[in-house]
Amino acid sequence: MEQTLRNYLIVTGGYWAFTITDGAIRMLVVLYFYQLGYSPFEVAMLFLFYEFFGIVTNLAGGWLAARIGLNLTMNIGMALQVLALAMLTVPDAWLSVAYVMTAQALSGIAKDLNKMSAKASVKSISGNRASHARLFQWVAILTGSKNALKGGGFFVGAALLEGVGFRGALATLAGLLFMVLIITAMLLPAGMGKMKSKPRFTQVFSTVPAINWLSAARFFLFGARDIWFVVALPVFLVSVLHWSFTAAGAFMALWVIGYGLVQAVAPRLLRHRRHGHGPGGGMARFLAFALTLVPAAIALGLHQKLPADQVLILGLMLFGVLFALNSAVHSYLILAYSDHERVTMNVGFYYMANAGGRLAGTVLSGLTYQHLGLTGCLWLSSLFVLAAALLSLRLPEVPTFAAPESASD
Repeated sequence: MEQTLRNYLIVTGGYWAFTITDGAIRMLVVLYFYQLGYSPFEVAMLFLFYEFFGIVTNLAGGWLAARIGLNLTMNIGMALQVLALAMLTVPDAWLSVAYVMTAQALSGIAKDLNKMSAKASVKSISGNRASHARLFQWVAILTGSKNALKGGGFFVGAALLEGVGFRGALATLAGLLFMVLIITAMLLPAGMGKMKSKPRFTQVFSTVPAINWLSAARFFLFGARDIWFVVALPVFLVSVLHWSFTAAGAFMALWVIGYGLVQAVAPRLLRHRRHGHGPGGGMARFLAFALTLVPAAIALGLHQKLPADQVLILGLMLFGVLFALNSAVHSYLILAYSDHERVTMNVGFYYMANAGGRLAGTVLSGLTYQHLGLTGCLWLSSLFVLAAALLSLRLPEVPTFAAPESASD
């Protein structure tokens, strides 16, 4: 058990460090390129390759991890992020749209390699005898703390930009992440998550119905968030409510931090910590149908000319809580539905769907806001969540694991 906990803490620490740089680089790109004269929609498009290559990476990353081990794919992800940060330190004259999109593509590949590796590692580290309750708790802490730290990374990026400038901030982040890469490479055991047989690439597509239904629900769940979050919300706050850039950025960062904290305590909130139980398909369905009502209620409030800032703040707080619980249950279920031999490939397939939803949400956020405004984005978000809820009708329950935990686990 002591070695298991040590490896879990190393994976979590490496994931935390990477996540801070991921949030920081996003804020640096948004603020700096807006200062250079890019429109909000053009800034959002800089992240198009970031999201697109997440789909490719998750599809291939699980297969790669099954062949070479999760420890190597996690370290490759960190190395690519260091390279992406270094690429943006060039003079402004080099920072063309194509060049920045290429750097963001590398960052997207890095992010999804790191995320897939960290999430799948929890299943591999916990061992065959881990209870569903402990598995849910560990993945909730890992996922929730990651999202809280990504929000913190927004602050770190903005503070470094103001303190040491764009290139100084990038160099600082690259240097710190490189040190973390060396530490994790030295401490993590080799071959973690590696399959005994070399899987064919065609095996990345899951043959387990529960995993396919869950992945489809994940696509629509994350598309529902990004439809209003990526472009529509920050532009609305600045252009319609006349918030400052700092205030808009702080609100979004605090929303992500709060969402992450709720995710981390999801096992307590959902009361799945005792008797070896974890949430199943029924909980996923209930949470998805409940979430469907929130963006629709916000849209109705805005349509009725209620105070927009109050409607948005209160509505998005409720959305954040329910979305965090939805996401935490999904993140647990993908591990619970997977066996140890195929966990890396199943997690990669699942996060491919996640990245696809984010890509769809990013594109639809700009297009829908341009033609239908924030209210249109919220209605579309509600429809996406409803699709996730309907797909969740096919999710089975997770069998209870009755074996007792012991110090030898």
